[in-house]
Amino acid sequence: MNIYEVKTMGERIAGNPYVGRGIVIGRSQDGAKAVFAYFIMGRSANSRNRVFVPTEDGIRTEAFDPAKLADPSLIIYSPVRRCGRNIVVTNGDQTDTICEELSRGGDMESALESRTFEPDGPNFTPRISGQLILGGIFRYRMSILKSMDAYGTECTRQYFRYTGLPGLGHFIHTYVTDGNPIPTFQGEPERVSIPDDIDAFTADIWDNLDPDNRISLYVCYTDLTSGMQETRLINKNQ
Repeated sequence: MNIYEVKTMGERIAGNPYVGRGIVIGRSQDGAKAVFAYFIMGRSANSRNRVFVPTEDGIRTEAFDPAKLADPSLIIYSPVRRCGRNIVVTNGDQTDTICEELSRGGDMESALESRTFEPDGPNFTPRISGQLILGGIFRYRMSILKSMDAYGTECTRQYFRYTGLPGLGHFIHTYVTDGNPIPTFQGEPERVSIPDDIDAFTADIWDNLDPDNRISLYVCYTDLTSGMQETRLINKNQ
């Protein structure tokens, strides 16, 4: 068993009908860029009625058809925000919680002590979060907050810290696959390869997400020397 096996994103998600929402963070193969991607999938009409839209400091989810928007509480949020020398990416409004804590000199872990998994039993969707730390040695953090049992009795908080290595990334997602209830992600973030080509990386993710359930994808490459960013945004609902 090779515990250090690295797969492409396509190999990680191909044929899986529902990995839910996913965060990938890593470093390009040439070592020059910090890389992250965030995608959302959906099964219900309310979840599928969404698009990513750019903001001044990242992106936000919005209803594609506002007239069909039902409960916005868990589907409308800012998944990506730039906070000083940090980029925060999450699957919910904990993005704001983390950015507020960073602005006070705290860290992602202390911010998430005040948060828990989503109140959508029986699924109890995990809250997944990532933080890219730019400037100096490139580092990143990832986290998942999930239910300890099938009843939402208590929250398990797991945190992971990484130094950015060329060509290597980590992938965390909310669910193992489809189900009823949907099984929560288990284990450590999965090791994935990060290419230099943003378009190749974007296509590898989007083309291998289940076409019926994929909704939106955002990919960002940040030059570690100049700070210049290159992004790609895909919405199923155009």
